[in-house]
Amino acid sequence: MSEQNSQPNPTPTSSPSTPSTFSSSVVFLFDFLKVIVIAGAIILPIRFFVFQPFIVSGSSMEPNYSNGQYLIIDEISYHLGDPHRGDVVVLRYPNDPKQFFIKRVIGMPGEKVQIDNGNVTIFNTEYPDGKIVDEKYLPNQGLSFPHNTMLIGGKKVVELANDEYFMMGDNRLASSDSRDWGPLKRSEMIGKVFVRVLPLSKFDKFDGPVYSFK
Repeated sequence: MSEQNSQPNPTPTSSPSTPSTFSSSVVFLFDFLKVIVIAGAIILPIRFFVFQPFIVSGSSMEPNYSNGQYLIIDEISYHLGDPHRGDVVVLRYPNDPKQFFIKRVIGMPGEKVQIDNGNVTIFNTEYPDGKIVDEKYLPNQGLSFPHNTMLIGGKKVVELANDEYFMMGDNRLASSDSRDWGPLKRSEMIGKVFVRVLPLSKFDKFDGPVYSFK
């Protein structure tokens, strides 16, 4: 009986499979959308609840802030604490909340503000007899006058409630402010100036003034 050598039949092998072009596109798109969502979750709260850009319009805050300057507004500070005298604030115009103004905090809640003879006088518990505010950031002090020329003696006196602030523009002769439309409610403040970005030659961070009273 003869012995025959048999050769085993080779087992067919399959080439490794690769994802289709369509599947690769879906994976790429999904990853891209994840990046967008994550970035949006980080950036949008910062953009709408922490910092906002603001472009100065008009001359009411000259010479300290001029028309066209690009500012970054700090919103978060007023969620954590109260405004201070001297803060430069972006606010909703009380007579038309769709408009935004930029003004400086002069009178604080509970105080009495008197404008007389070109000066601003503050009455509060510390100064019950009143003290003139020394505003060193104004190149020409003594130009604060009521806008209503019918007022006898050119004097204006405003008593502020516990949630009201007296706002004024630095350009006292060309500013629509609390002398015209009255005290500002705390809820109408958007935020305070944090930094001036443009023009680059004027780039600086806002530091609140230190007041003295005369």
